[in-house]
Amino acid sequence: MIVDLPDTTTNAINKKITAVREQAGAITLGRVLTLVVAPDHEDQLDDALEAATAASREHPCRIIVVVPVDRTADTPRLDGQLRLGGDAGAGEVVVLRIAGPLADHAASVVLPFLLPDTPVVAWWPGEAPAVPAQDPLGRLAVHRITDATACSDPLAAIKSRLSGYTPGDTDLAWSRITYWRALLAGAVDQPPYEPIESVLVSGLRHEPALDMLAGWLASRLDCEVRRAVGPLEVELTQRTQTITLSRPQEGVTATLSRTARPDALLPLARRETRDCLAEDLRRLDPDEIYHEALRGLDKVSYI
Repeated sequence: MIVDLPDTTTNAINKKITAVREQAGAITLGRVLTLVVAPDHEDQLDDALEAATAASREHPCRIIVVVPVDRTADTPRLDGQLRLGGDAGAGEVVVLRIAGPLADHAASVVLPFLLPDTPVVAWWPGEAPAVPAQDPLGRLAVHRITDATACSDPLAAIKSRLSGYTPGDTDLAWSRITYWRALLAGAVDQPPYEPIESVLVSGLRHEPALDMLAGWLASRLDCEVRRAVGPLEVELTQRTQTITLSRPQEGVTATLSRTARPDALLPLARRETRDCLAEDLRRLDPDEIYHEALRGLDKVSYI
């Protein structure tokens, strides 16, 4: 069910939510959080909504999407849209399009729709504030999610996360490498248990997940970590062997190679935004390893 409320007020939208809920028999019991989504512009709305509603099937929540549509308008305007049932995943969606002077007061517009006694998570699917925790929307949230991959300069964006870091921050570039981290850790935790002497992380230039992977390895290992542009692979060099985890850029199967051993084929598809978002919603406590990986970026050599 989709209900449009053009040129309205927050009070009118709240009344409509109550009326539609009573009519449809939907209740808010079981909602575990409020997810506030802040796209840069209308073009990001559909993809952000798709990812948020998919993640809500694992984490039932109220999704509030606030998007500026015309900052240059002289008159403030609020257009609301409600989505319930199949159009809203396992929760309910409130889309707030704000224009004019109202576009600079997104937090005030969102505030009346936050569920009581539930944590708030803020997600910027495009460009994010320099310090998310100090942004008006970020101040409402206990957990703040950014996505350097969607930024105009992904490498600069992910490197800037450290200076703006506050406990509770994370980036989807970090959750995109969860399986890579697990496979690499498992590969090292086998004989001959030798120290890693050098690391090479290779892949697309504008893929901040690989920069995060290099930063994580640099924070964990006492060796040189290099980041290169080339085939998608990670190479760990030990005294008597080299471990390589590689995958075609558009592939779904990775190859784990070791010196003098048969290759192993492993499932390792690129993670969709909805999967990364769902993972980040599983834990709302500070991610200290993410913070250490950000610090490790300064130790990475770019070649």
